[in-house]
Amino acid sequence: MQYLIDQACVFRARAAAHSLHLDRLAQPHRPRAMFIACSDARLVPALLTAAQPGDLYELRTIGGVVLPYDANTPTGESRTIAYAVDELGVSDIVVCGHSDCEVVTAAMHGNRAVSGVTGCEDESAPLSGDVTAAGYLARPQPARHVQRLSVRRTRLADRSLRLHAWFHELDTGATLAHHPRASTFLPL
Repeated sequence: MQYLIDQACVFRARAAAHSLHLDRLAQPHRPRAMFIACSDARLVPALLTAAQPGDLYELRTIGGVVLPYDANTPTGESRTIAYAVDELGVSDIVVCGHSDCEVVTAAMHGNRAVSGVTGCEDESAPLSGDVTAAGYLARPQPARHVQRLSVRRTRLADRSLRLHAWFHELDTGATLAHHPRASTFLPL
């Protein structure tokens, strides 16, 4: 904890060294994109994209889970997405998974508490096969849930809002993007 405290104490100096103007952060922000990702500390969206403060509106959840939209019971995730789209006017939403995800691994081993993260039709059955492949399969699922937010359909239809499913390989640093027509992930 002391390391974190020490870094917080010298934040202003580090910001100045990187020409980050803190006074601009007090202005209303207009992020370039929304980034939905796993809460795993090894995946750092701002580091991955070289984003500056204010560039990304982040939603971090266990396994990058976005629950199916239900108008009668809005979740924190659906409200966060609605705010990013409706109030902040983001034009892109990136749903990013990663290799070696403990949530995907737990789902593969039949842990019912996290099996819904995988996007499998039969959540009672454990996944089989490669963990990385399971991670790939899990990424389009949250994107489909985002598409079901009915008030966003107009922006998706006129392409003023675009969805992207990414997969980041922690051990290599490579990031792949899902191409729906090919039904595969390819390098960015």
